[in-house]
Amino acid sequence: MSLSYQSAIRCCARAAKSSSSPALRVSATPLSRQRRWQSTAPSNPKIASIVDQISQLTLLETADLVSTLKSRLNIPDMPIGGFAAAAAPATPAPVEEEEAAPAAQEKTLFNLKLQSFDAAAKPKVIKEVKSMLGLSLVDSKKFVESAPKMMKEGVPKEEGQKIVDTLKALGAVVVME
Repeated sequence: MSLSYQSAIRCCARAAKSSSSPALRVSATPLSRQRRWQSTAPSNPKIASIVDQISQLTLLETADLVSTLKSRLNIPDMPIGGFAAAAAPATPAPVEEEEAAPAAQEKTLFNLKLQSFDAAAKPKVIKEVKSMLGLSLVDSKKFVESAPKMMKEGVPKEEGQKIVDTLKALGAVVVME
């Protein structure tokens, strides 16, 4: 371990020495080995001055610049999906419809919670929970005995209703939340 630390320290020391005098570093490296941003300069002096000014901005100032440019040039925000989401044709919708949509949106994912079970049906419920959740027999028994307990989270409505019906037929009470 200490050998890797020593080599890392030497590497950092070399990098610090080479970056301490950037004029020597740029002149010492051949033109073919220079990085793209070091070797290419904008041909237009107006653009060069803008690039210099932008490179001196702080992070907050840069974010403010980006938001100002987006609003002034009417550039929409790109969704997180990237190009695939941007490929879909954009149709502007009235604001009233967008506000009404979340209120009318129906819940699609549910959490299933085992509330209780019939004592006579305990072995059947344990076997069903074992097959549903992929637990061992001992873990399934502990799970059922510790009811009320969350069984599954983020289950689609159809699948959740099927599980509720199956366990209800065995004598268990399962709630979709």
